[in-house]
Amino acid sequence: MINEQIRDREVRLIGVHGEQLGIMSAKEAMKLALEAELDLVKVAPTAKPPVCKIIDYGKYKYEMVRKEKEAKKKQKIIEIKEIRLSPNIDVNDLNTKTNGARKFLEKGNKVKVTLRFRGREMAHMNASRYILEDFAKSLEDIAVIDKPIKQEGRSLTIFLSAKK
Repeated sequence: MINEQIRDREVRLIGVHGEQLGIMSAKEAMKLALEAELDLVKVAPTAKPPVCKIIDYGKYKYEMVRKEKEAKKKQKIIEIKEIRLSPNIDVNDLNTKTNGARKFLEKGNKVKVTLRFRGREMAHMNASRYILEDFAKSLEDIAVIDKPIKQEGRSLTIFLSAKK
């Protein structure tokens, strides 16, 4: 809220150079802002009484947008990469999938390993658990298990993330 939008009776005012001017009515604060040819901006609306500051609103808004952009640049988005396996996978194919998962983990992503069952393979779900366990063991030097093996419909899944 700026200038006339501030409807509070009393506000705590901060001056142009950051000095405390004390508690006063919103009208008095508005007069001081007009004398300085700047805007009265409510910076802490939840405080008792609300805190207002005499500043150039355009400059203030520009600074806030710039800070938000800086915060976004520093953010790291962690993606979840999925690797699908089948119960009758061969050793070399499993090694290839393990190397792919290793690359994802080194980049800082999380990996969801899914063991999918089709048709009559559903009868041997528990017998195929060892494939996911071996997969996790082969990556235990760089990964930890986020979520243990879980059955979801026609598949078994496990989540891995990089060690810190």
